[in-house]
Amino acid sequence: MVYKATIEEEKKEITKRYKNMLTGSYETLSLENKKLIRKAFEVAADAHKEQRRKTGEPYIFHPIAVAKIVANDIGLGAVSIAAALLHDVVEDTHYTIADIEQLFGETIARIVSGLTKIAHLKKDKDASLQAENYRKLLLTLHDDVRVIIIKIADRLHNMQTMDAMPTHKQVKIASETLFIYAPLAHRLGLYNIKTQLEDLGLKYTEPEVYTDISNKITQSKEEQNIYIKSFSKIIKESLIHEKMIFKIIGRPKSIYSIRKKMLNQGVSFDEVYDKFAVRIIYKSSKKEEKINAWKIYSIVTDHFRPNPNRMRDWITQPKSTGYEALHITVMGLKGRWVEVQIRSERMHEIAEKGYAAHFKYKQGNQKESGLENWLNLLKETLESQNTNAIDFIEQFKLNLYAKEIYVFTPNGDIKSLPKDATTVDFAFTIHTEVGMTCRGAKVNGKIVPLSYVLNSGDQVEIIVSKNQKPKASWLNFVKTASAKSKIKTSLKEEHKEIAIHGKEILSRKLRHIKIPFNEKTINELISYFKLKTSLDLFLRFGNGAIENNQLKDFAIQRKNTFYNFFKSRVRKKSVNTNINKDDVTLKYDLLVFGSEEEQLNYKPAQCCNPIPGDSVFGFITVNDGMKIHKLNCPNSIILQASYAYRIKSAKWIDSSQQEHRVVLNLRGLDNDGLLGNVSEIIANSKKVNLYGINIHSNEGYFEGKITVGVNNNDYLKKLIINLKKIDGITKISRAHF
Repeated sequence: MVYKATIEEEKKEITKRYKNMLTGSYETLSLENKKLIRKAFEVAADAHKEQRRKTGEPYIFHPIAVAKIVANDIGLGAVSIAAALLHDVVEDTHYTIADIEQLFGETIARIVSGLTKIAHLKKDKDASLQAENYRKLLLTLHDDVRVIIIKIADRLHNMQTMDAMPTHKQVKIASETLFIYAPLAHRLGLYNIKTQLEDLGLKYTEPEVYTDISNKITQSKEEQNIYIKSFSKIIKESLIHEKMIFKIIGRPKSIYSIRKKMLNQGVSFDEVYDKFAVRIIYKSSKKEEKINAWKIYSIVTDHFRPNPNRMRDWITQPKSTGYEALHITVMGLKGRWVEVQIRSERMHEIAEKGYAAHFKYKQGNQKESGLENWLNLLKETLESQNTNAIDFIEQFKLNLYAKEIYVFTPNGDIKSLPKDATTVDFAFTIHTEVGMTCRGAKVNGKIVPLSYVLNSGDQVEIIVSKNQKPKASWLNFVKTASAKSKIKTSLKEEHKEIAIHGKEILSRKLRHIKIPFNEKTINELISYFKLKTSLDLFLRFGNGAIENNQLKDFAIQRKNTFYNFFKSRVRKKSVNTNINKDDVTLKYDLLVFGSEEEQLNYKPAQCCNPIPGDSVFGFITVNDGMKIHKLNCPNSIILQASYAYRIKSAKWIDSSQQEHRVVLNLRGLDNDGLLGNVSEIIANSKKVNLYGINIHSNEGYFEGKITVGVNNNDYLKKLIINLKKIDGITKISRAHF
């Protein structure tokens, strides 16, 4: 749709949006605050007066929209609203940080400066630089957390208005959003914004999937509302009888979370049983909150049978984000499982507004909140100069979404750790020195190995020794970014000493076989032994991993041939100019890359095992040429977000008939003749070969795998449709490796 408006219409619309932003503010603004925001608006409007967005709209629409998210959805105050209005001024206009400080003071200038630094980050360079840019972005968290919150609001509005961008930019920005911004919003307790970012991310990374799920949710909405109304009616009378002041609302699960469940559980949309939740929000004094929550729990479970494995008590022990609620799953009407969330008005506000509401309710001399503890830990991790930026981002992201467990020290203090954390992770949360010298542990009074995975409620005692040092094997089981960072730092120091010794050994050995010790020789050795850096090379000579006979083999090859260490680079084949596009069929055998449909050497990625007909993209690796990944590969988001410059669009067209092996998982009710029926279907399927079948049953239920060879995705889809017709088979899913 083309944007059209007169100057007068634009002025009226700008004024309308500004007033709407103010009236919806989460905080009651004083006259002084309103003056500050008005001044920021006038400066921003003047600075951006000549600028337009890609849609053709006045640029000032964007800062107002970001300020509205900051004020209404997140609930920050006047300083943050003013900073949001000014967030692009220094980046895009003649104003400087010094001008902002003179006009608005040091605090707003510092926030705007932080946002400007983020905006200046170059996004399309190599991977390590991209990861380093993310690290710099995250560093703003402990300078002033408002910087990253406003940046999240900025990203949300950009995602909401991204239709005018070319497709490849949409995919890159959406992938980056799913990779770093949605997890950050989650960790800061901004659950509503996290949900919007995830759904919009899916909209642009997997548009067909997004549209399909969205349409199905819309179609089932009326039925869902009737169900929630019937469910609520049963418990309302009991709640009123107990003189509770409450409201019951239905909350549909996000499109992204439904998609995630479908992938993780290998089920269809119709088989996701908890597509919505019922939320009971009650009015209570702070003192009575806990009692009232359990009273409501008792009323709900009087009417509906609870699932004991799906009970979550985040009131007794809140999440480290500050989130508090009781979550229970009960067997509702018509035999359907229903998730019920019980929270007070205060808890609800914290869940909706996150950081801002959390600190609004914080009282005087309380202990540091989980969020503040996390920010302090983050500062320590971020400032570690020895952590590889790419590794750091990977570890950091894991900790953003990690589910939590709660364990006890010998003195009875509670420590929060990510799910699957080990005794070594626990040791590092106590103190760095305790982690470094950790020799063993007692869990609930019993000696356990260092790799022991902790459970909620465990009491842990760490045994230390002055002679102990971190070992490389610890990295195979520790879960926290902080522990990994400290272990790697310690190992690097040890490795450096070994590498210095190894460099001397290598120099001496090369001299002995009359090969010069110079940069060219070192590069040849790195390539010959398939290493990445000179440090890796020196380390292996230092610890004896490379033996004399291996070095002699290198010398012989060097003498006889010109060793080309670039041979693993992608070699382009000549483009087949005779491809008749009118003759393209469903064979899907030939993969071509880019707008010019180049034919390149490639390998299928093992992480997602794509076959012809799957939606794929190409990724240029450092050492292994071009690899193709499915668009919904588990690694797709990080590759698109961090290595956009190495992504190649790809599509299947017609060519030869090459066979690809695929493993299908089957499960269902065990009927007589099931194995024979499966074999018969495969035997009668066109261009499908059976390579293996393994089915086992247990008390009327069966699970199994079949390995088949197919030419393309079209034949595979037909096979799955036919197998589903067999009586007893309830689920078929493709195995990913």
